[in-house]
This record gives sequence, structure tokens and C-alpha cells, in this order.
Amino acid sequence: MSQTNADGISTLAPVTLLIVDDETGIRNILRRKLSQQGYQCKEAATAEKALDVLAASPIDLVILDIRLPDKSGTELLPEIKSAYPSTTVVMATVVSKVDVATQCLKQGADDYICKPFKLEEVVLSVQRALERRTLWLKIKEYQQYLEDKVEEQTREARKLFLGAIEALASALEAKDKYTGGHSRRVTDIALAIGTELGLSAKDMEDLQWGSLLHDVGKIAVDQHIQNKPGGLTSEEYEHIMIHTHVGADIVRPLVNEKIVEIIEHHHDYYDGSGYNQVVAGTDIPLGARILTVADAFDALTSDRPYRPAMTREEALNEIQRCMNTQFDPVVVNALLRIMSDKYKASALNYQVKKLANTKVVID
Repeated sequence: MSQTNADGISTLAPVTLLIVDDETGIRNILRRKLSQQGYQCKEAATAEKALDVLAASPIDLVILDIRLPDKSGTELLPEIKSAYPSTTVVMATVVSKVDVATQCLKQGADDYICKPFKLEEVVLSVQRALERRTLWLKIKEYQQYLEDKVEEQTREARKLFLGAIEALASALEAKDKYTGGHSRRVTDIALAIGTELGLSAKDMEDLQWGSLLHDVGKIAVDQHIQNKPGGLTSEEYEHIMIHTHVGADIVRPLVNEKIVEIIEHHHDYYDGSGYNQVVAGTDIPLGARILTVADAFDALTSDRPYRPAMTREEALNEIQRCMNTQFDPVVVNALLRIMSDKYKASALNYQVKKLANTKVVID
């Protein structure tokens, strides 16, 4: 956020936080810690007071306790997101109520923190939520831009804004040692498969953007769940899978419907058995079927919190084992060909150079 001083010079305005909790001691502790980080902090002990503060001045982020005397945080959350959609909300809950916090994430919260607080984790949560807010504001800025410009002026701007969104998403991805560079690697593999299958130039362009942006919806995914070292519960798996629909909604104003469908269906199973799946087989867009295989190969050959990376041969064997169930056999066979010694340099490395110039795992 910027503001102008008395000399007409643009300066960086402090980020303003609102701490909503009925316990004075907790508000004081959070205010002191977050003020030390350079944030401007306001407080409210009730839902009614919180709404008054939000109405009085812009608030960038709200730390919202689930238990309030006049109205629960889960009831207040949708009111805040409806009236102040650009305000980020981080929910505060006791450890035993993770399921409640996960439900809040589905309703628009950006993160949650558990009581008793570890102050460094609170700071990290606030920083992460504000980074996601920056991405959302960039998207809203572009949507407003589209409304003000005629069609012939938007093509170059579209590329610039898509590039900006990709850069922001990559920056968020890079903060996680397990997923850094994932989208770029997946794009390289997907384009190599597309070349092997003889896709047209237009389909290759759609596949490139779909692959680069396929995980942008993970800005809405709780990092604690994504990086969980053990197995996921059904609720946690359901939460992670929202990234396909969130990502599709984010890019929909910016790209054509084929790219949207690639992102929305990139976790569909070929046999139709995927989570909440509505299409199967060749009714799944080809770009999504290609991305599914490329995504799985990179995930399997990368370290994850719950297992070390597989070798290339082990990953190919696992993907081949899931052919006809999770993966399209035509796409799998294309991957096997380009990963063979004959195609390794001519197909995959060619696509990497070209880019420079112009139920397996949830990654």
C-alpha cells in the first residue's frame, strides 16, 4: 500500500491488522509481537466492535478468534469476506478444532493459527496470508484493467499480467523446499509429451499456460496440511483438492476456456474414480490428461515431507502400473517414449530450450 507525504513523494503505508479476541491478554501479546514486525495493529473484543473498526478504516488482515461473546468467528467470517473481499482473514482456534478451521478455509479464510500461540508461527502465518492477498489484488487489478480497455489493447497486457501471476505463484512455491520449481518442471515435461503427441501450436500454447498456472490455486491451501509428514485424513485430502477449482476461478478472467479446463481437471482419473469427478476417459480434456501424467512424474521424482524422491525408473514403473486407471495409456506411452534414451535429448531438452527462448501423490 502506498501513500503520499507532504512533499508529494510516494511512501509505503504500514499494513494494518485487526486482532479480534475477547481476551485482553491475548490481544496485547499479539499486538506487541506484530507491532515489532512493523504492522499497525487495531483491536476488537467482540464481533460488533470488529465490524465497526472495519467500517471506519481500511484493514489489510484480520486475526479472528472463533469463539467470541456476541457472535462466533465462523458466523462473522462470511460477513467480513462479503463486505470487505480484499481483507485477508486468519482464523484462531484451539488445536482440537482443526476440522472447524478447515471449514473456515473453505468459507474464505486464508489461514488459521492454533492456540496456545507460538508467536513466530503467527508472524509466518500473517506474512504468508499477506503474500496471497498481494496475488489476489494483482488479479483484481487486471480485471479492472480489462473493463477499461478495448479488446485490441488487451492481448499484450494479458501476457504481462499472466506473467506477473506466474511470477508471484512461483515466488510462493519457492518458499516451500518441497515444491520449488515444480510448475516449471511440469511444464517442460508436459510440452515434451505434447510434442510427442503432435499437438498443434495453439494447443501447445494452451498446455504451456495450463501447466505453468496449474497450482496457482494452492494459495488457498493450508501449508500445514500440504506439508503434513504423514497420511492425510479424508477432510485434509478434500481441502487440498480445492486448489483445482480455486485455480480455475483465478485464471478464468484471464485465459480461454481450454486453459481453465486443463487446470480444473488436472487431478481427474482416467477411469473416472477421482475426487468429485464428473468426466472420465477421453471426455477429460487432452491437455489435462497430459498435465496429470507430467505432474505425477515430477511429484514422484521429487522429495516430499512423507517420502524421499523415487528414481526415474521407479517413477515410470509406478505411472505405468496406474495406466488405464489413473492415467491415459496414450499419454503414459508418450512419456515412456520421451524418457527413453532415444527421445531423452531430442524431445525433452528441445522443449526446455524452446521455453527459454520464448491415485499416486498430491504434490
